[in-house]
Amino acid sequence: MTTATMYQQHLDKTPANFTPLSPLSYIERTAAIYPDYPSVVYGERRYTWADTYARCRRLASALVRRGVGAGDTVSIIAANIPALYEAHFGVPMAGAVLNAINTRLDAPIITFILNHAEAKVLLVDPEFSGVVKQALAQVDHDVLVIDIEDPDFDGGERLADLTYEALLAEGDPEFNWSLPGDEWDAITLNYTSGTTGNPKGVVYHHRGAALNATSNILTWGMPQHSIYLWTLPMFHCNGWCFPWTMAANAGTSVCLRAVRDVPIYRAFRDEGVTHFCGAPIVLNMLANAPDHLRDFSQQIKVMTAGAPPPAKVIEAMEGMGIEVTHVYGLTETYGPSVVCAWKDEWNEQDPEDRAALKIRQGVKYVALSGLMVADPKTLQPVPADGETMGEIFMQGNIVMKGYLKNPDATDKAFNGGWFASGDLGVMHPDGYIALKDRSKDIIISGGENISSVEVEDILYKHPAVMEAAVVARPDEKWGETPCAFVELKPQAEASADEIIAFCRDNMAHFKAPKTVVFGALPKTSTGKIQKFKLRDQARDLT
Repeated sequence: MTTATMYQQHLDKTPANFTPLSPLSYIERTAAIYPDYPSVVYGERRYTWADTYARCRRLASALVRRGVGAGDTVSIIAANIPALYEAHFGVPMAGAVLNAINTRLDAPIITFILNHAEAKVLLVDPEFSGVVKQALAQVDHDVLVIDIEDPDFDGGERLADLTYEALLAEGDPEFNWSLPGDEWDAITLNYTSGTTGNPKGVVYHHRGAALNATSNILTWGMPQHSIYLWTLPMFHCNGWCFPWTMAANAGTSVCLRAVRDVPIYRAFRDEGVTHFCGAPIVLNMLANAPDHLRDFSQQIKVMTAGAPPPAKVIEAMEGMGIEVTHVYGLTETYGPSVVCAWKDEWNEQDPEDRAALKIRQGVKYVALSGLMVADPKTLQPVPADGETMGEIFMQGNIVMKGYLKNPDATDKAFNGGWFASGDLGVMHPDGYIALKDRSKDIIISGGENISSVEVEDILYKHPAVMEAAVVARPDEKWGETPCAFVELKPQAEASADEIIAFCRDNMAHFKAPKTVVFGALPKTSTGKIQKFKLRDQARDLT
């Protein structure tokens, strides 16, 4: 008998030593241990963990009684309100798959999603009833529509006879739900942005959701009973798995319908917020808010992702006592999967150098198995010199299950046993990666690659610049040249020539913008600048 055989005999999975990983177990544990601790806060409403667990079980029970079962899709379109938080538990407790829809989508895309996902149920926040009504008129099958009434929102129209609270009243607060039969079962369905055609449906499984939820705690060093403010949309990668994180943490979720500086700073002060997540644009808004709003005294931590945050914005946030952790990921990796893990010795650096270190994306998350920057054709890692660009690849349990009903796209994404991100970056000698651009955002001017991110970082250092984005503008001589779209701070003034000269003084001349366009920048609901719209504008300039 070989040793390998020895360790296989009579040592099998049994109910005693194996249960499927699922984040649903987190809320059960927390409700049993901390039933009277605060779970969800929304305006004047206050729920305990006993309350939230009972409401989730009611939701699951009511859905089952109305015929929802294993593998059915339950869609929801809502702001960051308690019903969306509860759906992250109640829907999978019923064996169904949660599909949280981007609230900024137009009716045709919502119609596509409801049809493609074969949604059986749709929960609707009144703020979005108008666009949903248009979408439902084109859906090709029957959908049970449920109105989420919100006394804190004035407006919208009723789309159905059944309300969310009435649905919960049908359910059993002691509903005997069970873990999935297989941890590989789907738990949620998230659609990509769909900027170049119909969006793709990204399928998450229970295992990945559980692992990334706990990775958030480990990666961020979150103390138990943290107070988390919902500025990141919960529909976006399931709020980076933080609905489940907060259940494992036995913390408090502070819900916020609108992401504006006044309510955010009010929540900091009144609710004692300790953690929040947001795109760099949210940090920039807070950094440029009036000084009189900043009357909080506690240490606050923010996790940011998206385009690399400008070093100047990180400096400003940390100057007001908000510690920044930079992460990176995609919808296909359950949100954050790479983190700029901080080292104590870096604290000795001056603020500008610390910020420069923090804008790097970093190293793999606890739950990610593999991370590399490689040549996409050969999958050979590029030299760790901080200069040679390649594509970023990931591998592990927090990579999506695949794209729903799209085997070709799934096969293309899983390139040679790795997930191909489509993002370009470099590997530094210390093993930290730095994102340089989306492959489609690299500007090739006279045969030279120009990182739009690098140019943007310089632009943000100009004292008059509030926001900036750089894209390629077609050019007869050079092929492409950098075109900067800039929004100035209130009451600030700057000319295009001044902006261009500033860039030329701070970087290689060929990288500096040749064109500057002033005005507000188009953004997604998560605060990301929509460069595809800016590229269209730049082409029109030509």
